[in-house]
Amino acid sequence: MFINREISWLEFNQRVLDQGMRKELPLLERLKFLAISASNLDEFFQVRVGGLTLMERSGKGKRDLTGLTPTEQLERIRTRTQVMVQKQYALMNDELLPLMREAGIAPVCMAELNEAQRSSLELVFTQQVAPLLTPLAIEEAHPPVLPNLSLIIALELATPGEDVPRLVAVTLPDSLPRRIHAACLEQDGYVMLEDLASTCIGQLFEGERVLNCTVFRVTRNGDIAVQEEEGADFAWEMGQVLVARKFSDCVRLEIPEDAEEGFAARIAEVLGAHETGIYRVPGFLRLVDFGRMAAEPGNDALKVEPWTPCYPAGVDPALSMFDNITQGDILINTPFESYEPVVKLVEEAAEDPDVLAIKQVLYRTAQNSRFVAALCRAAELGKQVSVLVELKARFDEGHNLAQAEQLQRAGVQVIYGVKGYKTHAKALLVVRRENGTLRRYCHLGTGNYNEDTARIYGDISLLTCDEALGADTSQFFNCVTGLTQVKRFRKLQPSPALMKGRLLELIHAETERARRGEEAGVMAKMNSLNDEEMMRALEEAAEVGVEIRLNVRGICCWVPGTERGRAHTRIVSIVDRYLEHARIFCFHNGGEPLVYFASADWMSRNLDRRVELLTPIEEKKLACRAMEILEACFRDNTQAFLILPDGTSSPVVPGPGETPFRMQEYLQHQAKKHARTRERNSRTLFEPHRPK
Repeated sequence: MFINREISWLEFNQRVLDQGMRKELPLLERLKFLAISASNLDEFFQVRVGGLTLMERSGKGKRDLTGLTPTEQLERIRTRTQVMVQKQYALMNDELLPLMREAGIAPVCMAELNEAQRSSLELVFTQQVAPLLTPLAIEEAHPPVLPNLSLIIALELATPGEDVPRLVAVTLPDSLPRRIHAACLEQDGYVMLEDLASTCIGQLFEGERVLNCTVFRVTRNGDIAVQEEEGADFAWEMGQVLVARKFSDCVRLEIPEDAEEGFAARIAEVLGAHETGIYRVPGFLRLVDFGRMAAEPGNDALKVEPWTPCYPAGVDPALSMFDNITQGDILINTPFESYEPVVKLVEEAAEDPDVLAIKQVLYRTAQNSRFVAALCRAAELGKQVSVLVELKARFDEGHNLAQAEQLQRAGVQVIYGVKGYKTHAKALLVVRRENGTLRRYCHLGTGNYNEDTARIYGDISLLTCDEALGADTSQFFNCVTGLTQVKRFRKLQPSPALMKGRLLELIHAETERARRGEEAGVMAKMNSLNDEEMMRALEEAAEVGVEIRLNVRGICCWVPGTERGRAHTRIVSIVDRYLEHARIFCFHNGGEPLVYFASADWMSRNLDRRVELLTPIEEKKLACRAMEILEACFRDNTQAFLILPDGTSSPVVPGPGETPFRMQEYLQHQAKKHARTRERNSRTLFEPHRPK
């Protein structure tokens, strides 16, 4: 049974919003989840609604797996999204804002200030805000291009001698803080930028009278792809895509519900906003900004207790990363374990005179990336450094272009991916001369080379100097940088050539075991599931009795279509403190489990249209750790949701007499336990023997 992809995603975002509704969580944690749900919705409208709108307007009526046309999907999205937006604002207005007032961290309304406070803040506007504002006259025949997702103030102005009020738009620059603090307010007091600007905006229009004033926000279609033509400058083409997004169609207009009806209609007409894309909201726009309060220092009593990453049990900080890896493969489970060893490997490789070459895929990097700095340093020291920078990483294209230029200036050989495919694999290769021979050190993982997101994304990765994996990683880089033909790999399974076939082979093998009456099982963890071939293979497996357990965080377009299939299937989604991002797959294999991790979800785009990697975990102890993560997913009865046949979800709760179990808390505990074991072993190894 297939579930519509867009509705499945919206149900996932509802699970995120549900975390904000949990009254037992601290205030700022609830505010954080509300902000995440708002941020998710912004991207959903830019990409998914934008893409469907283009299909609808072009007359392409291709139906999805559930038989819905683009128009029918947009109608369902509209209905579901309206409900979600109502819940977001009910949460903000009825629950969180009153709690913020009690805690002294709620915004102060300009209308509530006394005359002295008001005068003081008007001076702040005059000195710190007004010089950055640029009013734009809006003529319906030639409307200006207004920025995507920004806060914009619209005004109707009565001009002497003119019968029709003129329309003006003033964008509030993102360089200005959303919360304006002032000495005239209490210690943590602040007013919202749009409240201050709307109150004082008349200063910019001397001799004219403000008839109407409101803030609004426009969301533009972000589903614009680069046209990869032979001989074209790919970086230039990507720059053109970034420009095109600024001029793309409006797919959503958010405007306060108290804005005068005729005034709001005039704004919508100028923007070309369709009636179905107009959202009248009962409160602050751009709720995502409130999430920053949870990340700022202070107000610790309003936050969850922090979890400190432990140093990975398989890494001795006193040794170089090369020495650590030669002692055996290392599995790192971030953010419960520190990502520092991965960064340290690249930084050590940059300085090590025995390192001859470094190759790496960069998809989304941190703003001030230590990886980029280390790669530049390595090139400056004369090492051969090749980096594949994926410019098609949506909404990170501009940042990646800048990173690529920085790398090129340092002498790094930069490759912009594979034509027609997005390179999403997470791979690093270091070639080092040791005792007259060359040894390859590899890092393969499920997460981006981003030391910032490694603190909030749940991922796993492997550090190894296994000869076969090293040879495969070298071959992988040769394929993507030299466009050489994909041959048979020893252990790695890349997509689009091999991964999907291998996964289907493994599922079919379990299906055949079940048909023979043998024990069979598939246990998998991923972000999304929507590939038709994979889903049909799972359907067949469940129908013959394969025990299928799936942890699908986001989009899940499949549930078994029969009672028999559902009896052998359990699909859960976990939403907790950290973003679940690891992809781990385990196949029973007659009692000798085969365990893999991958950069890819079981989505058509990952398996058929992206360059990805599937990596086996062969060392038994490490495979057991990966299986422990999987098992914990299905024990969770506090943060897990059961995916239901209609695509909605229901919270998993402890049964009578059942002990509450939280997967992420358990993994944090396990990381501490492994770290303590390493410390004890280290002391035993280095402490002198004392006779009894």
